[in-house]
Amino acid sequence: MVEPTEELVEESGENTNEVEFVPPPAIDSKYRMIILAAQRSKQLQRNADPRVDLDPRKTKSTRIAMKELEQEKISFEILD
Repeated sequence: MVEPTEELVEESGENTNEVEFVPPPAIDSKYRMIILAAQRSKQLQRNADPRVDLDPRKTKSTRIAMKELEQEKISFEILD
């Protein structure tokens, strides 16, 4: 099962305000992409902030979720 995660990994060092973005694994099938987009779309419908420059009042949440996946703005893990 695929579970999207919203966690960012902190860099080890003196400055703890900086966070490092961990790139997501490659999406290996169109079905996984659809599941991820659906889960992210639900988050956006519950008023999550979009991570791309699209107006949520004028753009459907599914379209925003697909754009976020395309630009690798969503972090997720593939669980066995």
